[in-house]
Formats: sequence, structure tokens, C-alpha cells
Amino acid sequence: MKELQKKIKKFCKEYNLKSPAEHRVLDTMSELGEVAKEILEMSDYGRKPIKYREELKSELGDLLYSVITIANSFDVDLEEALNIVLEKYEKTLKKGSAGSEND
Repeated sequence: MKELQKKIKKFCKEYNLKSPAEHRVLDTMSELGEVAKEILEMSDYGRKPIKYREELKSELGDLLYSVITIANSFDVDLEEALNIVLEKYEKTLKKGSAGSEND
């Protein structure tokens, strides 16, 4: 994960891609919407069983790029952040639920 963050940071610097964190968050929400739309289209909007399409890969890549740019804006180590979340989920699951009602 650290290597991905470094790669994105270098890419943004090389192409002078600067924008405030607020814009990056809005971009991330837009990219998430595109992932959702692709998944809906993969199921013909719920009329058929979902069938994978290669376009999903690109949409997920766009979303991941956007999330990484937010993390980089705040110098958040995503590997560390993910480990914190996994520990939290593990505690929740040991309490008997996959939801957040046990937090």
C-alpha cells in the first residue's frame, strides 16, 4: 500500500495535479457513483443476475486513485489505517456481529 501511495504522489507531482482535499473528496464520491452505476449495469439494473464486465476494473481503479489522493493530502498511511479498521472489525465480529452496533 505504501508503494501505491508513493506512486500516486509521484504521479501527481509529475503532472502538477494539485487540488484541495475538498475537491478530492467530491471526486471520490463521483467515482464511487460510477462504480455503483457499473454494477447496476452489470445486472441490467437488477433484472438479471450480475455478470462481471471488464469496465468495473477501471472504475475501481479510478476510485482507488481518488481515495489515495485524499490520504496523501493528509499524509495518512493507508496501510496503517486499514490495519486499525481490521482490528476494529475483528473485535466487532468476536462480539457476534458484522455491523457497527457493537462499537
